[in-house]
Amino acid sequence: MATPPKRAPRIMHVSTKTWVTRNMIRVTCHADWIKTLDAGIEGAHFKLFIPKPDQTDAAFVTELENGPRPDVRTYTIRYIRPDLGEIDIDFVDHGDAGPASAWARRCVSGDLAGFAGPGPIKLKEFYADAYIVAADMSALPVAAATLEAMPRDAKGVAFLEITTPEDQQNVAAPKGVDVHWLIHSDPHQQVTQSVDLIAALPEFTGPVQTCIAGESSMIKALREEIINRRGVPKSDAYISGYWKIGLVEDEHQAAKRAEAV
Repeated sequence: MATPPKRAPRIMHVSTKTWVTRNMIRVTCHADWIKTLDAGIEGAHFKLFIPKPDQTDAAFVTELENGPRPDVRTYTIRYIRPDLGEIDIDFVDHGDAGPASAWARRCVSGDLAGFAGPGPIKLKEFYADAYIVAADMSALPVAAATLEAMPRDAKGVAFLEITTPEDQQNVAAPKGVDVHWLIHSDPHQQVTQSVDLIAALPEFTGPVQTCIAGESSMIKALREEIINRRGVPKSDAYISGYWKIGLVEDEHQAAKRAEAV
């Protein structure tokens, strides 16, 4: 039996763009099909298909439908407003070095992009005595979305590593979650502050859930600390590498698949 062809990514249009902090760009996109998505899926990932500079809309749509595949990157739904058919996507401003950052910097109202997904949210239920959240700038959207979705009586700690003090955002975390903004000025150097601070936490005395994402070396160290040393069940520990120093996304995803074998 032949495998049915994959559905082409759906088209959305840029509505607005703002720099929410010094190094974070928020792009709002709209489309009628967004009205069919569920509310409350902030933090879910999706595949963003990116047009080339100066590419016509018709040429981009043709690539989405027939190939060759445009540049594609994985991003997070930061906010969704199904009633308006809108999603917000936050991009770390890396200048024009990568296709996604370059697109976010140049896009204007009316520009097209492609969307495939969404995937699942990372913490579907909240039942822990304490929560541990950690992220670098690349994973700040999923960390912030998770903090904002937590019960208002949740307790825990969050370590959020940002490039400059001006990159601190307003995140509606529960009052019982201590949010620490840590300055990590060189993204090309391995993150260590979150790893050291989590390793120094007291031993866990009850159920713990985590939402931890960022650069691969940070993830490897925190997976060892939280799952292997402290014994948090894998089902309660979302710990995911979003990128690796020196690799583009396709290379990083291939490395992750090889490690999982």
